[in-house]
Amino acid sequence: MSAADDKQKRNGRGTVKMVGVAFAAFAFTFSLVPMYRIACEKVFGIRVEQGAIGGERAAALEARKSDRVITVQFDGGVNSKLPWSFRPEQATMQVRPGQQYDTMFFARNDGQRAIVGNAVPSIAPARASGYFSKTECFCFTAQTLAAGEARDMPVRFIVAPDLPDNIHTITLSYTFFKNNELTAQLEAAPAGSAVGSRAAP
Repeated sequence: MSAADDKQKRNGRGTVKMVGVAFAAFAFTFSLVPMYRIACEKVFGIRVEQGAIGGERAAALEARKSDRVITVQFDGGVNSKLPWSFRPEQATMQVRPGQQYDTMFFARNDGQRAIVGNAVPSIAPARASGYFSKTECFCFTAQTLAAGEARDMPVRFIVAPDLPDNIHTITLSYTFFKNNELTAQLEAAPAGSAVGSRAAP
């Protein structure tokens, strides 16, 4: 076999390896979403919700109002890669299961350019997550804030009347993360184009 043939063979094997590595990387990236969902829900007890609960379910919960009073605590923070300020506008609230309540979070982009962020909610204790329903939440959509822009973000929620008796306090916490993909689209888009949500839903 000539040196040229040997070189061509090695190049061919190298190409196959590169394609294999690229495919493996793609498969791994594609699997991150379900892996994240499994880790959040099974390991850490965090429910990753897809959207607001329907009006019928909200009405059903309200029809079963309870005289019991529990404490709901609110917490908020940002990932270190997101130059935003984010916090709840009130630390705690006394609520009755079966009734809808509203609260507000405050967000401000302290960076020098527009950024798209996504909020990931969590409920503690984990066993309370099945009894805490958000009927309106900024976490359902990506949020876009221009440089220096501030926004109040509402949350509407109901605690189910059948919340176990030994749960007296529930903590609703959010962490905002930078959405790199939508932020890159925002930077590449012509001026005036909308990417993500410009207003809390």
